[in-house]
Amino acid sequence: MEEIRFDDIAALQKHVSEEFGPFGEPVDVTQEMVNQFADVTGDHQWIHIDVERCKKESPFGGPIAHGFLTLSLLPMLNAKGKPAYKTVGAKNAVNYGSDKLRFLSPVPVPSKVHARMRLVSVEAGKKGVRVEQEVAVHVVGNDRPALLYNMITMLQG
Repeated sequence: MEEIRFDDIAALQKHVSEEFGPFGEPVDVTQEMVNQFADVTGDHQWIHIDVERCKKESPFGGPIAHGFLTLSLLPMLNAKGKPAYKTVGAKNAVNYGSDKLRFLSPVPVPSKVHARMRLVSVEAGKKGVRVEQEVAVHVVGNDRPALLYNMITMLQG
């Protein structure tokens, strides 16, 4: 795997693309995970946690994961990714925000999700190197993403 120093803007910019990379390994989304997320966040909406009611009343035929649960899986999904390169030399990588977050389709429970990424932009700045990546999270087997997210990270030396 190619290693690129975090402040080598030109080398990183060569990886900016309109195309997403390959999917990483899948992660299981279970009812236990959904219930624990509901407890942590206080979001106990029936469409997530009441399995029997969901089977009868939900338009999805069963419970679905919280959108923010799916978003919170990104560190795990990224760890299972298949990047074309590795950024090295940064002492710090800080979540700097986002420019876009869309929940496009439900994540049924249980299911498996996997993610793929594309590099959108790399810019040098006063606070460090600003890296924007678009992440698409899909339920395994679905063409339509469950989630699209443009995350911005600030790399500092």
